[in-house]
Amino acid sequence: MALSKQIVEAEKKLENRFAMIDEIAFKNQKKVLQAFIDCKVSSQCFAGSTGYGYDDVGRDTLAKVYAKIFGGEKAIVSPILTCGTHAISTVLYGLLRPGDTMLSITGMPYDTLQETLFGKSNGSLEQFGVKYQQIELNPDSSFNVDAITASLRELQPAVVYLQRSRGYTNRKALSPYDIKPVFELIKSLSPQSFIVVDNCYGEFVDDIEPTDVGADIVVGSLIKNPGGGLAPTGGYIVGSERAIDMIATRYTNPSLKLEVGSFEMGYRLFYQGLFLAPHTVAQALKGTALVGQIMADKGYTVIPDNSEQPQDIVKSVVFNTAEELIKFVQTVQKVSPVDGYVLPLPWDMPGYTDQVIMAAGTFVGGSSIELSCDSPIRAPYIAYFQGGLTYEHVKAFAEKLLEEF
Repeated sequence: MALSKQIVEAEKKLENRFAMIDEIAFKNQKKVLQAFIDCKVSSQCFAGSTGYGYDDVGRDTLAKVYAKIFGGEKAIVSPILTCGTHAISTVLYGLLRPGDTMLSITGMPYDTLQETLFGKSNGSLEQFGVKYQQIELNPDSSFNVDAITASLRELQPAVVYLQRSRGYTNRKALSPYDIKPVFELIKSLSPQSFIVVDNCYGEFVDDIEPTDVGADIVVGSLIKNPGGGLAPTGGYIVGSERAIDMIATRYTNPSLKLEVGSFEMGYRLFYQGLFLAPHTVAQALKGTALVGQIMADKGYTVIPDNSEQPQDIVKSVVFNTAEELIKFVQTVQKVSPVDGYVLPLPWDMPGYTDQVIMAAGTFVGGSSIELSCDSPIRAPYIAYFQGGLTYEHVKAFAEKLLEEF
């Protein structure tokens, strides 16, 4: 009885937030529906292909749907892109040339990209003569406009890079509306620069996307928001025709570009997951808001605070000790429909400098739109909690959480 009362009280505090989430989901659902209709999606699009995949209607139509939804001229959407890191690396190798400069205006990119940027003897961008500069966000997660202005004038970078979500930091995720003035600044001072946005965890969280406010490329993973929990693998790249054509030479090779790429299993899950994505993202946002409210009521710091509109599906919970952090992550695993009997422990995960603990009892391996949680074991001890295919599932986790904490 006491547990239910705490959850009911938390839900009452969140009524206005939940209403806003539903409103955005409805707008995005209509946008996705219209794209399916405009691009003439039919059952024929669900069929797979083999071999080279020439004239693969399902693949090509799916790319058109993504381009329409995300406000781009062209897209690459494919299971050949194995994950978000692969998709982002493909973008960077496609757009950058020896002697070019890449400027990150949100600090150091996510951990798994650092070998792409600086790896030794592995064909990294640094080895190919690409220069890298970065500008940190201000302490309040706003852009350092003065530093960006000076760097644009000095460097004239080929790529200006922005990571919308927080990665393993304690900053806030970024809104497309807040990004727009910075994009306008970039285009005025360095018009030849490609603006590239790592959009992972941010798709369908707001009613517009970074491409709607000036990004040349948005890129992400299909086992996060846009896959709706159904896409079994894959990534997407959406943007201007000029940028996509350059990236296509590294996605396959300069002679083949987007003409090839088969997938015998067929594309129904990619289409169906995308159609469900606005609703699924809303479920995840409500779930992370509930968990955030409960932990805040217990005195823990949560990022973002529930008074703010979220800009990704991640809710960070800050703990005092590694033991508390590990306990929280293990509690997520205890209510997972897959491998709920398993006890996750910190381990040396490929691509990370610190040990990482990850709870991911998911139907699709590593799917971050499903209820999951992960964190590097380093101070500050922050659990990065995300996902939830249904709000009710996350609510069940909240009940378990109240038992443990």
